[in-house]
Amino acid sequence: MIAGESDYAMLLIDGDGVIRSWNAGAQRLTGWREDQAVGQPLHSLYQPGEAGEREAQGDLDAARADGRCRHESWRMRRDGSEFLADTTTLAVPDLPAAEGGEDVIAFCQIVRDITREKADQSALSRNDQHLRSILATIPEAMIVIDERGIILSFSAAAEALFGYSEAEVRGRNVGMLMPQPDRTRHDSYIDHYLETGEKRIIGIGRVVRGQRRDGATFPMELAVGEAVSEDFRIFTGFIRDLTQEREAELRMEELRSELIHVSRLSAMGTMASTLAHELNQPLTAIANYLEAVRDLIDAGTADPDLVREAVSESASEALRAGNIVRRLREFVARGEIEKGVEDLSELIAGAGRLGFAGVTEKSIRAFHEIAPDLPPVLVDRVQIQQVLVNLIRNAVEAVSDSDRRDIRVSARRAENNMVEIAVADTGPGIDPSIRPRLFEAFTSTKQTGMGLGLSICRTIVEAHGGRIRAEPRDDGGSIFSFTIPSAEANE
Repeated sequence: MIAGESDYAMLLIDGDGVIRSWNAGAQRLTGWREDQAVGQPLHSLYQPGEAGEREAQGDLDAARADGRCRHESWRMRRDGSEFLADTTTLAVPDLPAAEGGEDVIAFCQIVRDITREKADQSALSRNDQHLRSILATIPEAMIVIDERGIILSFSAAAEALFGYSEAEVRGRNVGMLMPQPDRTRHDSYIDHYLETGEKRIIGIGRVVRGQRRDGATFPMELAVGEAVSEDFRIFTGFIRDLTQEREAELRMEELRSELIHVSRLSAMGTMASTLAHELNQPLTAIANYLEAVRDLIDAGTADPDLVREAVSESASEALRAGNIVRRLREFVARGEIEKGVEDLSELIAGAGRLGFAGVTEKSIRAFHEIAPDLPPVLVDRVQIQQVLVNLIRNAVEAVSDSDRRDIRVSARRAENNMVEIAVADTGPGIDPSIRPRLFEAFTSTKQTGMGLGLSICRTIVEAHGGRIRAEPRDDGGSIFSFTIPSAEANE
C-alpha cells in the first residue's frame, strides 16, 4: 500500500540517516527513481549545502527526542526546481529491551507538496485583505448577504450608519436592520425572487427605510447587485443615507414657502402704497368740491338744510375714506422688519439655490465672487433673499436667448458701513425708455409681468436703509446692485 501511494512521498530512513525505502509518491514528487534514491543520505532531498544537512539532521534529532517532528520547508527536485514541502518525520522505536528501555532503529518521513495550496491560501488572503480594504474605505455603506438573508460582510461605513460592529451582525439575518413590517417579510421577498426571478429591487434601486441600533428609522437609497456561481449566490447592497438630503429638501420647501409668502405680502403692500398715492388726491379733491358746494348753498337757494346735510355727509365720508387710505399707506411705508445678524455667504447661497434652480439645462453659467473679508449683515434674511431671488430670476430670463449666458453674483464692502450685492448678466440690457421708471410699480418689459418685482425689491431694500440701482455692463448686459447695512455698523 505504501509503495503504491502516489500523492505522498513516504520513505524509510535508518538510524544513520540513509534512505532505505522509496515509494511511487516520492518518485513523482522528487523525480528520483527508487534505485537512485535508496542508499542516499536524507539531506540529499533538502536544500544543497550545509544548510540542508543541518535541517535534515535537525528533523531526525527532533523526531528521536519527541517521537514526531513536523514543519514546512523548501525542498529540491532532481531537475533543480524547488517546492514547498509539508514534512512529518516519525521515530520507529525498537522493541522494549529486557531492562525496560527502547532505542530508535529507524525513521519514517512523509512529504507532501503544498506549493499550490500555499499559493491559493496566499491569493485568498490577499483577496480577503483587498475586500477588507474596500469595506473599510468605501464611502457608502455596503452589506453582503447570502440567499438566506444572512449577513456575510459589513463595511465600516455600514457600522457607522447602523451603529453595529461587523462582529455583531455577521451571521445574523439582514432583517435586523429593517423596521417592521419589512423585517418579517424580507425572507419572503428573497424566496419570491428565487422562485420567480422577478426583480423588484436588484439592479433597479429604490428608497426604503432602515433601522439603527437605537431603534431610530431613517430614509435610505438601496441598490442591490447579485453574483451567482454553480452552488452559491450572494447579494451586495449599497446604501446611501438620505436623512440630510430629505432635511435639506424640507428646509428648501420651508424657505420657498416663506419667500412666496413674503413676495405676496410685499406685492400687496406695494399695490396698496401705489393705490393710496393715486387715490388720495382725487378723494381730497372730492372733499374740496363738496365743501365748496356747501358754501354756495349756504349763500343761496333751494332747501339749504337738506342740501347741507347731504353734502356734509358726503364730505365726511370722502374725508373718512381718504383717512383710511392714508393710514394704510403709512402702515405700508412704515413696514415691520424683523432684522437679525446673518452670514452673508450663507444668505447668498440660500438664495442662489432657488434662483439658479434648473439653469444648467439652459446652458447658463453661474459665478460667485464673494469678498473674503465681508462682515455679517443686519437684515431680515427672508426679505433680502427674496430680493436676490427676484434679481437672479430676472437675469436668468434676460440671458435665456443670448449667445453668451453668464450670470455673476458678487458682494463687496461699500461706503458708510454698508455691503453691496450685485447681480450682473450678459443679456440684452435695459430699454433706455423705461430706465427712469424701472423701479416704479406696474413698470415691466415682460408681456406677462405685472411690473411689481423691482418695485418690491426697492421697497424691501429702502426699508433696510439701503439703495438699489441698475446700470449697463461695459460689454453688454445689466448690473443690478443694492446695499444693506453690515452688522459692524450696528454692533
